[in-house]
Amino acid sequence: MPYDNLSDLPESVRRNLPHHAQEIYRAAYNSAEEQYGEESRAHRVAWSAVENKYEKNENGDWAEK
Repeated sequence: MPYDNLSDLPESVRRNLPHHAQEIYRAAYNSAEEQYGEESRAHRVAWSAVENKYEKNENGDWAEK
């Protein structure tokens, strides 16, 4: 099921990722879910998309690369 709004994202995504990273996650998830039709695969694709632009810093927070 695609995510229409950022507020629909899993709590772990909303709680840990900055706003822009959440937007990346949502767009990548929706695209992958439409393409592959597998929820678990779509989540993996979405995290991979986030990790292309963001990384965890020394404090454990997600920051733009």
